[in-house]
Amino acid sequence: MSAAPVSAAQAIGEYLQSPDDLAKISAYRKKLEKEKASIDARLKNGVKEQLQATREGLRKLLNTRDNVQAVKEEMATMDRQCMDPQNTVSTFDQISRVSMVHRNFQSTEEMVNNLLEMAEKLDIIERLLAQDSANILGPAENLLALHYQLNQLEAFRNHTMHQAKQASPSSRATLQRWFERLNQVIAAFDEYVLELARNVLGIVRAGYPDVVVRLIKIAELEGKEDEKVCLHAKEQTGVLTEYIFQAIVIRLVKKAAKWSAASKFRSMQANARVIKHYRSKITKAITDSIKEKFQEAYRRDEQDPAAFLSNLTWVYQDIIRIEEDVVPCFPAEYEIYSLYIREYHKALNMTIKTLAASSPEASSLLTLFEWLKEYKQSMKELNVPPDLLEPPLLDGKEQSLIEDYLQLIVRKLDEWSANLLKSEIAEFTRREEPPEVDSDGLYGMQGAVILFQMVNQQVDLATESGQGAILARVVSETNRVMKGIQDQWVKTIETEFKKQIEKPEEVEGGLVEYCIALANDQIKSADFAEAVLARLEPLVSEKYRVTITERLNDAIDGYLDVAKKCTQTLIDMVLNDLKPATKGLFQQVWYDGIMVQIVETMRDYMTDYQSYLNPSLLELLIEDLLDAFLVLYLNSLANSPKLKMPAATDRIREDVGLAFGFFSTLKPAKEVEQYFEVIEMILALLEASKDMVFLSFWAFAKVHGPNINFVEGLMKARGDLDRSAVSEVMDSVKRKVKEEGLTDQRHVRAASEPTIMKKINIQNSFSRFLRAN
Repeated sequence: MSAAPVSAAQAIGEYLQSPDDLAKISAYRKKLEKEKASIDARLKNGVKEQLQATREGLRKLLNTRDNVQAVKEEMATMDRQCMDPQNTVSTFDQISRVSMVHRNFQSTEEMVNNLLEMAEKLDIIERLLAQDSANILGPAENLLALHYQLNQLEAFRNHTMHQAKQASPSSRATLQRWFERLNQVIAAFDEYVLELARNVLGIVRAGYPDVVVRLIKIAELEGKEDEKVCLHAKEQTGVLTEYIFQAIVIRLVKKAAKWSAASKFRSMQANARVIKHYRSKITKAITDSIKEKFQEAYRRDEQDPAAFLSNLTWVYQDIIRIEEDVVPCFPAEYEIYSLYIREYHKALNMTIKTLAASSPEASSLLTLFEWLKEYKQSMKELNVPPDLLEPPLLDGKEQSLIEDYLQLIVRKLDEWSANLLKSEIAEFTRREEPPEVDSDGLYGMQGAVILFQMVNQQVDLATESGQGAILARVVSETNRVMKGIQDQWVKTIETEFKKQIEKPEEVEGGLVEYCIALANDQIKSADFAEAVLARLEPLVSEKYRVTITERLNDAIDGYLDVAKKCTQTLIDMVLNDLKPATKGLFQQVWYDGIMVQIVETMRDYMTDYQSYLNPSLLELLIEDLLDAFLVLYLNSLANSPKLKMPAATDRIREDVGLAFGFFSTLKPAKEVEQYFEVIEMILALLEASKDMVFLSFWAFAKVHGPNINFVEGLMKARGDLDRSAVSEVMDSVKRKVKEEGLTDQRHVRAASEPTIMKKINIQNSFSRFLRAN
């Protein structure tokens, strides 16, 4: 910044700062006058010099204007002379023709020499091209030289063929044959360039990024030449096409006889080239190579989709290499990183869609689902912009893979289980061979082992997905399959047992053995299901644990129900064989003793059951058989005709002794006593006198409830009581029951479980009459 101006008063104040300074005023004046004179002199000299410089500049401008005017006049004179040189030079036409002949001669000589030398040049070019092409990932030392030489030969070809347009067809055909080899070499070089483009990544990996740089340099040079052609065509044609423009210009040239202009135009036309589009071809070659790379990888592992997915780590390695080594080889306007990422993603998406549409195994679908999640995470870790990964793989519908997986599981499980069940039921119904005996010496079938091999396989796959929802769905589907199998077995057992009862002579034997085998198989299946449950419960959250537990427990209960159905059928077959004997219970033949036959029949069956039935089921079967025997015996007693007293009670005691002895071989005697306690109480009712029946009844009622109809029928069946005695006994019993408020329903609610008396079916008087007769 310039200093602030100083006023006169301030300047004087600097000199006169004290009274003593007044004496120095004349000295200060002289000093200031001298400084003023010096400044005036310098200003005068500066103004003089500036005026002289201005005067010299004006003089030069005037001289320049004169010179420009003179040049303009000379150029106008030259223009007038050139417009019509024939008027000033009489021999101009001859000179022009001689000049043209000379030019044509030189051009012809040059063309002939070039044609003669072309074969030798092509030999060298072919040798160098073959040398470089043999190692596509090599250093490509001759790439630029090959391109330069071919460019020269191509320009010569274009010029020659243009000049031959007015020649005869045979001459043009001869020239075309001369250039055939050149055309082939140019095509081979173009293919070599595209092959280099297809292997850009491999070349960089081999340590020759300079080859890629030279390749792009060639593409840039060709691109500039292409631009020149396009720009020149636009300048010449405007809105007209190139062919229309050429026709108009040639016509005007001929009309004006401007030979130099026509020659210049023909030269432009001769130098015209075919647009090569190297840049677009290189990018297309890169795109095609990426597609081929994915297709080859898929073909290699087409039969093993899981292996294909696991081997795709090369994709991430390629992306890292592209970013680090390939991108620096390309100009920024190529946007090569975006090109590679987009094309990799598109090719991968097409391949993944092909894989998903190839009906892969269930395990492959889950593997693909997990791989898609890993892919997203990996691309995020590689900092790949999300906009380069559009559209998402499988169009963002990867969740549909889970539905496809579950549908496949359903279809496979249904198919496998249907085939398995079909063969198992066929074996069960035909019974051509006895059931297999396992290592424990028990009858068995292969259904449980085979089914749970399939179930465990699918459950393991679902577990590997790490998703509780998938695992829960799979378990639900396996439960559905298991329940369907269980229902089918129940129906099959019922059908086969019905045939056994209705037409025993028409059915195959061995139903007992196969029921035992099926029961054992159901227990084995329940154990397998329980093992699956124990294995899965710790693996899932509470949200899915409830579903899995419910489904598998439901399946376990279903297997136990089928096993129960089998054991009940085994008991029903025992009772069916006992029907001829049990019909005589408490009838006339009974007094002669038929319990031995009943017991021995049950003993024969139990021998097989004890030998081949699962111990847990055997224990339940014994309890059910004992229960069924007592129900059968008590039902017969409840609906018996008049009993001969005391022969009836004696026979009952003998029956109880035989049955107790038999069942004591199957269960501990103390447990069997509890079962036979009810018969002891009923014996007390039969043996008590009319006046003491009440006491026996009270002991019975406290345990089993009043059961008035049963007791009344029992009293009526006693042969030692007449009708009045029965009425008297029942009146006292009913009165006591009413006073104490005893009812069968109240007793059932008070007891932990219904007693055996609830299973007793009392017939009406007419039915009992028919049975007695």
